[in-house]
Amino acid sequence: MQETSARLLRLLSLLQARPDWTGGELAGRLQITVRTLRRDVQKLRSLGYPVGATPGVAGGYRLAAGAALPPLLLDDDEAVAVALGLRTAASHSVTGVAEASVRALAKLEQVLPARLRERTAALGQATVPLAVGGPPVDPDVLTVLARACRSRERLRFDYQSRDGQPAGRTAEPHRLVQAGNRWYLVARDTGLGDWRTFRVDRISSVRQTGARFVPRDPPDAAAFVSRSVSVAPYRYQARVLVRAPADAVAGLVPPTAGLVEPAGPDACMLSTGGNDLDWMAMHLAALGHEFTVLEPPELIDRLGMLAGRLQRAQARPQAL
Repeated sequence: MQETSARLLRLLSLLQARPDWTGGELAGRLQITVRTLRRDVQKLRSLGYPVGATPGVAGGYRLAAGAALPPLLLDDDEAVAVALGLRTAASHSVTGVAEASVRALAKLEQVLPARLRERTAALGQATVPLAVGGPPVDPDVLTVLARACRSRERLRFDYQSRDGQPAGRTAEPHRLVQAGNRWYLVARDTGLGDWRTFRVDRISSVRQTGARFVPRDPPDAAAFVSRSVSVAPYRYQARVLVRAPADAVAGLVPPTAGLVEPAGPDACMLSTGGNDLDWMAMHLAALGHEFTVLEPPELIDRLGMLAGRLQRAQARPQAL
C-alpha cells in the first residue's frame, strides 16, 4: 500500500510538471505498465483529482486547472536544495522576489526538523551574497512568458530597442534563459520570420493571444543566447580554435563572454566578440592554451603585430 501511495504522489508530480503526457510516457517514467497506469489514474479521480484523458494514438492525460494538491513532501536533500535556492533568490534581480524568498524561507524553516534547520542555518551563516547590479525584471512578465513557453502560445508585447524606441512584437516563445544578472526570452519573431533573443527587462504590456503554434526548428536556447550576447553585438566577431578540451576552456570563458563548442577530444571552437582588438588579443593569450584565430583577419594581423612587439621587448640590450 505504501508503494502505491508513493507512486500516486509521483504521478501527481509528473502531471503538474507539464500540461500533457501520453500514457506510454507516464508509464515509462513510473516504471509500470499502461494497465497499472490506468488504475492509478482512476484512483486519483476517486480521490477528487480531475485527471482528464484524451483517447486515441495521440491521446494522453492532463491535470485540470485548480486541482487541490497534497501537502508538500520533501526528503532531506530536496529540503536543503529548496532552502539554498530561496537564499540565492533573495539577492536576485527579479523585482519583489527577494522579499518573497525571505518570507518563504521563514515558513519553510518553521516546518523543517531540527537536523535540517541546522544545515540550512549553517548555509545562511556561511554565505555572503555579492550584490550584482542590473535592470530589474517584473516577475509577472516572467510568469506569463514561462507559461507561454510551456503551452506554446503566441504572444504580443511591446519591446524597447537599444536606442530606447518601443515597438510592438508578435512572437512564438521557446525558452527563458538567465545569463548573469539578466533574463532573456528566446522566441521566433513572426514579423521577421526568424529566431531572436529579447531582454526580459525591455518587455512590457504582454498580451496572450490564445493561438497555439508548433515550434519550427527551435535552437539550443543557452547556446543561442550566449552567441547573441557575446558575439553578435560587437564590431569584431572571432572564431578561435583552442587546443584544449571544451570543458577546460568553458571554465575560463563565461557564457556571457563567449560560446565554447567541442571540436574533438582535445580541441574546441571559441566564438567571441569585441570592439577592441588589443583587448581580444590579451584575453586570448590569457587563456593559457595554444590557439589559432580563424577570423577576423583584423585580429590575426593585430596578433602578429603584438607578437613582434613582445619579441622585441625580450631582446637583450647590446652592451654599451
